[in-house]
Amino acid sequence: MDFTPTEAQTDLARLTGEICAKLVTADRLRELDTAGRFDEQLWKSLAETGVLAAALPEALGGSDFGMLEQSAILRELGRVVAAVPYLWSIVLSAGALAKFGDADQQQLAARAGAGEIVLTAALAEELRATTDAPGIVAEAAGAAWTLTGTATTVPFADRAERILVPAITSTGVGVFVIDPEHASVTRTAQQIVDLSPEFAVDLAATPAELLGSIEAGADILTWLREHAWLGLSALQLGTLERALELTAEHTRTREQFGKPIGSFQSVAQRLSDAYIDIGGLRLTVTQGAWRLSEDLPAAEAIHIAKFWAAEAGHKVAHTVVHVHGGLGIDRDHITHNYFTAAKHNEFALGGATPHLLALGAELAS
Repeated sequence: MDFTPTEAQTDLARLTGEICAKLVTADRLRELDTAGRFDEQLWKSLAETGVLAAALPEALGGSDFGMLEQSAILRELGRVVAAVPYLWSIVLSAGALAKFGDADQQQLAARAGAGEIVLTAALAEELRATTDAPGIVAEAAGAAWTLTGTATTVPFADRAERILVPAITSTGVGVFVIDPEHASVTRTAQQIVDLSPEFAVDLAATPAELLGSIEAGADILTWLREHAWLGLSALQLGTLERALELTAEHTRTREQFGKPIGSFQSVAQRLSDAYIDIGGLRLTVTQGAWRLSEDLPAAEAIHIAKFWAAEAGHKVAHTVVHVHGGLGIDRDHITHNYFTAAKHNEFALGGATPHLLALGAELAS
C-alpha cells in the first residue's frame, strides 16, 4: 500500500485543524466539560466549510471522498476531543443512508451533510464470536416493520432526527431507520466517562423503515461496524497524539531537583513507549482506512486497529496522567479531558480483548 496522504486528506485535515484551533480552546473545553457535551458552534462551522459533506456522493452535495479522507478529519477532531457527532452522524449514518438507502433516505444523508440535522446509529451491542445478531427484534406487518427492544449507549440520541438500528427478523438481520420522537421511543441519559451524550433507547413496537433489504442486512451491519471501529480508532489516534504532545511539553517545563523531569530516564522511557504505541496505532488506522477505500477485505486490519486503539489508549492515557502528577487529575487542567476521551474510545464498541478474539476468529476462518 502507498502511505502517501491524498491531496484531499491533506486539505481536509488542514481545514479541520484550522477550524478546531480557532474554536476549541482550553477555555472552550472547560465550558464543554459537562454532561451531554455538544459544541454547536464547531458543528455549524464544519457544516458551513463543507467538511461534513465532503465524503458524501456528489449528487448529495459532497465530493465523493472515502474513508481515508474521513479518517483524516476524525484524527483532527480527536486532537481537540471535539464534542461533535461527525463519526455517528456523517461517517456512519449519512454514509450508510447514501450507500444503501432509497431516495428519501438519501435526502436525510444530504441534510445531515449540510448540518441541518443530526443522525446516529445504535451499534453498542456486545461483540459476539458466534453470531452477528443484535438484541432488538423486528416484526413485519405487511410492508411495515416495528422494532422492540433496548439499545444502549446510543450517541447523540437526544438530538437525532433518525437512528439506524440493527434488529433480528424471522429471516435474518436487518438495519432499520426509526424516528426517536415517536411516542413508542423512550430515551434515558446514561453516565459516560467523558460526559458524551449517550442514551439507552427503549423501543416498544416502534415503527421503522428498512434500510436496503433483509438479504443485504448482514452486509450493511458489517459495513456500519467496520466503519465505526475504524472511526473510533482514528479519533483515538488524534486524541493520543495531542495528549503526548501536551505531556512532552510539560516534561520540558516542569522541574524537579533543578532539572526538567523529561531528563529523567524513567520519564523518558515512558514517553518513548507511548510514542511507539501511537506509531503502531497510526500504521494500523492507515492500513484499515486504505483497505476500506479500495473496497478490499478489511476486517482483519480493522480489528487490529481497534485493538491498538484500546491497548495503546490505555497505556498512553495512564502515562499522560502519571507524568503530569497532580495536574493529571485536576478538572481545571485539560489533561483529564484527554484521559477520559481516551478511556471512552478504548472501550466503545469493544475493548482490546473482544477485538483480539474477533481477530483470532477472522484469521482462523
